[in-house]
Amino acid sequence: MPRKLLLPYKSGFSPFRAPRGLHDSLAMNAARSGYRVFSANSTAASTELAKKITERLGAELGKSVVYQETNGETRVEIKESVRGQDIFIIQTIPRDVNTAVMELLIMAYALKTSCARNIIGVIPYFPYSKQSKMRKRGSIVCKLLASMLAKAGLTHIITMDLHQKEIQGFFSFPVDNLRASPFLLQYIQEEIPDYRNAVIVAKSPGAAKRAQSYAERLRLGLAVIHGEAQCTEQDMDDGRHSPPMLKNATVHPGLELPLMMAKEKPPITVVGDVGGRIAIIVDDIIDDVESFVAAAEILKERGAYKIFVMATHGLLSADAPRLIEESSIDEVVVTNTVPHEVQKLQCPKIKTVDISLILSEAIRRIHNGESMAYLFRNITVDD
Repeated sequence: MPRKLLLPYKSGFSPFRAPRGLHDSLAMNAARSGYRVFSANSTAASTELAKKITERLGAELGKSVVYQETNGETRVEIKESVRGQDIFIIQTIPRDVNTAVMELLIMAYALKTSCARNIIGVIPYFPYSKQSKMRKRGSIVCKLLASMLAKAGLTHIITMDLHQKEIQGFFSFPVDNLRASPFLLQYIQEEIPDYRNAVIVAKSPGAAKRAQSYAERLRLGLAVIHGEAQCTEQDMDDGRHSPPMLKNATVHPGLELPLMMAKEKPPITVVGDVGGRIAIIVDDIIDDVESFVAAAEILKERGAYKIFVMATHGLLSADAPRLIEESSIDEVVVTNTVPHEVQKLQCPKIKTVDISLILSEAIRRIHNGESMAYLFRNITVDD
């Protein structure tokens, strides 16, 4: 007769049931045991930032396959287990914005159905951020995208320099809006030898707060270019100014609206002294560069002998590299939130500042449950 395996018996202990509290402890340890970093980009040029972040973290990039089928559909395949882990999806936005958005949505949903514990999107440049206000009879597309990301399974977002800080209110989950200003300020101090003779320039009154923040921290003067048209909407073509139908209708005299004065573009002026100084134009996005080129011409006429443009997101669409090369701008400095290697080959004036350090530190802190306040030291709301 075979011998039975006798298990040690202790009061309150069962070989088939863990002690009270042990299940919770094991579950917590399993959930906190590790994390994975994935790249949702299907193009090699867009994965460079993800590789730099994983190198700083001492981790390997998660195994996944992201590609477009012959009919244009996006397919995502996760090649390893993610159950109970914190997953960080790094998604930089190349020129094909809509494809990048679908890649992010599909990967998030694939990780959600694979039982990932938390899914955090690392989106340095948040797409559609310029469409965050109602225009005519359009829509607030940024709010739509926020709802789509939540529905796909994202539980947290790390981004950088949102075009409008109010965009954070569109989300139903936490959003960490990091700032690139410390890296750009460091570039000014280290790469512009005579930066003490510089003046920070806002190319429009709307950018004055950001420029003031830079000027105060660098102890420099401030200049504002005034006169650029702030609104390009043409309301005449959508029927708003058509006369009301008065036939078979009566209009109460008290409802007559006063005539509104038409907008008139004021003459362009520069508020502040830029003569014999280095002009540093600061903004959050540089996409269509016509306004920056025009501002540089004005500053050159007013006596500035060097002109720099500093921006967080270098989209540099269309003919931007050629226009920059032919302009009075001496250097354009952007971060690597958006891939722009092709544009740099076309225009040597474009320089890049690496911000992978702050993104990797944000990932580490979120995974370990540490405070994010350290990453916002000396950061003002106007940055």
